[in-house]
Formats: sequence, structure tokens, C-alpha cells
Amino acid sequence: MKSKTKFYCTDCGNETGKWFGQCPSCGAWNTLVEAEAENPKTRGTVAAGRRSLPTPINELSTEEELRFSTGLGELDRVLGGGAVRGSVVLVGGAPGIGKSTLLLQICGLVSGERILYVTGEESTRQLKMRAQRLGVESGGLYVLAETRLDDIITSITDVKPDIVIIDSVQTIYNGDITSGPGSISQVKDCTMAIMQLAKGQGFTCFVVGHVNKEGAIAGPKVLEHMVDCVLYFEGDRAMSYRILRAAKNRFGSTNEIGVFEMADNGLKEVPNPSEMLLSGRPMNSPGTCVTCVIEGTRPVLAEIQALVSPSGYSGSRRNSNGIDHNRAMLLIAVLEKRGGVSMQNSDTYINVIGGLELDEPAADLATVLAIASSAYDRVIDCHTAAIGEVGLTGEIRSVNAINQRLSEVGRLGFTKCVIPSHMRGDVAAPAGLELIRVRTVREAILAVLK
Repeated sequence: MKSKTKFYCTDCGNETGKWFGQCPSCGAWNTLVEAEAENPKTRGTVAAGRRSLPTPINELSTEEELRFSTGLGELDRVLGGGAVRGSVVLVGGAPGIGKSTLLLQICGLVSGERILYVTGEESTRQLKMRAQRLGVESGGLYVLAETRLDDIITSITDVKPDIVIIDSVQTIYNGDITSGPGSISQVKDCTMAIMQLAKGQGFTCFVVGHVNKEGAIAGPKVLEHMVDCVLYFEGDRAMSYRILRAAKNRFGSTNEIGVFEMADNGLKEVPNPSEMLLSGRPMNSPGTCVTCVIEGTRPVLAEIQALVSPSGYSGSRRNSNGIDHNRAMLLIAVLEKRGGVSMQNSDTYINVIGGLELDEPAADLATVLAIASSAYDRVIDCHTAAIGEVGLTGEIRSVNAINQRLSEVGRLGFTKCVIPSHMRGDVAAPAGLELIRVRTVREAILAVLK
């Protein structure tokens, strides 16, 4: 008997028996996709195992070490101190950004672990050539070129690996489901089966996921809810630096970032991203200012550049990269109203060097000073940094972890730092760093512009 047709929402994964213009579950419009419903008798049987029994929490053991190092310190930092056994980690990113390279390098760095690398996009010969180029040699690495879910689960049961890498989940299919590989029902069912197997057998699973044109993981949104950790590999393929960021982590913080550099022989860790982001910085040039943001527990110096030029049209153009557009427009309005900088008939462009996304208010003051520097065509001293949040009345407000930020600023050779006049707690400036305390945007502009 032919299975009935069902519709799946691409945002929340909700199933419904008929088509709606608006998803009845999450309220999104035009997100329902038609697919053949799988046979309910066969659904989930691939990962079915012995029934588990409820256990009192006081009887659960925590003596066994749950984490292990992946061999890459930057990846361990993002994961919260290492990979957790029995967890499922989803790694997403643009094509060619380095997802497969990162996971293959792990295979050569993890010691004493049995690894099964399941490739659905490459042949075993292609994977071997890439492993030789990266210098990956491991006697505990097993390679399987397969896309059928039943065969993959059988191989996992036979090999009994400690780590399983699925590259990628969009190529795997369950033969009991009529839709093609990469469809919503296939991705959802295959991921659920792999997750149940990982929890039951206790191996760590890294799953590569494709992204759509908006940059989100392709497939139902419920896919990100099912896994334990979601990592995004960011960066421009034209540049050598890559940033690994956690969008979800059940076993650690989501604020940490890992920085890598793409070289000929694979990805190299960048333990000091501040020096990397400031390398090649122009000296004594208007329109640039350095700030310090906190990414998790790590202070990172970032360079903010601004360009203000006369507009050739009746309407001024505003563009920002690395800073939220609405936040940038707010700062421009405050600068014009409270700082006395005329922005009429001028195009304004803001850019954060290195591909960083700054969503912390502590970068407001540096952004305002960079715009004012370009508008007046006057230079900010290259050894001056700025830290502070800007309010709508033009006041400079306090930020958290100021001493940690100042230590990073002083460590990299800066001699002056503009900070809010009113700070919460004691401020301890490192030796050789002069603090310039300001109350308003206007005071900050007069203090730093030559």
C-alpha cells in the first residue's frame, strides 16, 4: 500500500497532513515541502536496540572521564575543553571552507582512538590522497565510502569505533523512506538513527552538514535541536583565516571561538588571534581604531575601519560589515546629534578586519571614533585603543571585564586606551598604558583626534 503524502516545515520540521500557506506550528510562511511519508512500521527500526530502563540519578556514575582531547587546542576550546563521549557534533559551513579538512586532521592527531570515517561525497582513493597531502597517518583510522544508512550502522557495529565522522549527512539515505537523499525526512531520520546509536554505544560522532544560501544548516531546523553541539566554520575562502564558532553546546559555552589559518598542508591553529587580526594594520591612517572584545573567556583585539566620503546621490548610503547594521545606524545618529559630526550627504562604510562579527556594545566607542576620524580626515594615534558602550544621549557607559581587556591591550604594545569615566569596580592599568577617561562622545573625539 502506497504511503500517504505529508508536508514538512523547513523551519521547525513539523509534519502535517495537508498543505498550508502558514506553518501551524512555528507560524512561518511558505515553508512547507511535500514529501512521501515513510512507513510507520519501519521508521526508527534501524537504530532500535534493547529497551533502556529508568535509573535513579543518585545511582548514575560520573567517575569515568567523559572528555578527550581532539589534538587541536582551538577546537577543544570551542567544544568546552574537549569532545564528549557519546555526543553528536554538527559541523556546518560554506563549501570549501575547510570542514572536511578539519575533521580529517583530527583523525591524525587523536591518539589511541579507533576512528571510522564515513564519506558519502568522495571515493576512498580521493580521501587517501587528501590524507597524504595533510600528512594524516593513523593505524586506527578506518574509511568507509557508503551512503546507505543500514550498511553504515552495520559497519559501526562491526568496527566498534570510538569516533565516527559522517561526511556528509545530506548524502545518507534510509532505504525505507521513499524520498531522495538530502530531503527533510531523510536528513531527520538518518540523524536520529545515528544519534541513538552514538548514545547507546558511547562513541563520539562528528556530522558534516551543508548550508543553504542564507548560511544556515540545510534541512529541518529540528536537526540542530537533535544534536548536542552545532559548530559553524566561518571565513572568506579568498582569505587564509577561518573562525570556528559554537552556535549550540550542551557541554560548554557558546561564546568561545577558535581561529585557524588555512595552509598548504591543512589548518594551523592561531593561539593568539589578536596579533593575527592586527597584522598589516596601516599606521597613521584616518578612519581606523582598535577595540578589545571578549569572546567567551578570551580577550581579542579587533580593528574597526570606517570610510566617510561625499555622496554622489541625493540619499546617503550606509553599509556595515562585521557590525549589526541597525547598531551601526544608531551610532551614526548619535555621532551626528551628540558628537557634532555632520554626516549629511556622506556615504558611510564600516568594516571589521579579519571577518569577526562584533555583537558586543564594548566596540561602540571605537566604531564612533573611527567614523569621526574618517569624517574629519584626522588620524587617531596608532598606539591608542578604545573600549566603551555608547548611549543614545552620547554618554560613554561602563563595560564588564575591563581589567582583562586592558591587560590584552597593554600586552600588544598599546600605550593609550580610551575608557568610560565611570567604571564598575577597580580599574588596574598595566604598566606603560595610559588611561584616557571620557564621559561623552564629544569628549572622546576631542581627546584622540590630532
